[in-house]
Amino acid sequence: MEKRILGLDPGLAILGFGAITCTQSSTKIQHTTVDLLDFGVIRTSADAEMGQRLCTLFDDLHALIEELQPDLVAIEKLFFYRMSSTILVAQARGVLILVLGQRRLPYVEFTPAQIKQALTGYGNADKAEVQEAVARELNLDEIPKPDDAADALAVALTALYQM
Repeated sequence: MEKRILGLDPGLAILGFGAITCTQSSTKIQHTTVDLLDFGVIRTSADAEMGQRLCTLFDDLHALIEELQPDLVAIEKLFFYRMSSTILVAQARGVLILVLGQRRLPYVEFTPAQIKQALTGYGNADKAEVQEAVARELNLDEIPKPDDAADALAVALTALYQM
């Protein structure tokens, strides 16, 4: 049985996405293969007005979901570090949740610490350790770029490990 998981790293300027497929063997219950499906980012221009930036996210997320056809979406929860950027990310996240609701797609959310714990076994791991774990788990020769896409793949893998 194949399942597609789309991981999202919310942002207004850059929204990272990473999609994986996991296939569970019908002969061995504990045997699951994981493959990279796609990864990248959705960018909005800082020169555009807020409404246009949110429309870009809305349209591009719909197109991405149509293309990838995920069974589950995993989202990184907001991390509050600077109030000004947190508000912008929260607005982008609202559009993301709206699109998922319109598509009737189930989603799960994970904190940065949960993602780090799932991939490295340590909730305070640094970004490089998480990215190395993503490359290792997906049998990639190098860490996916940009960082937002690698982070989104980490979110997708976390969802897989929590299933």
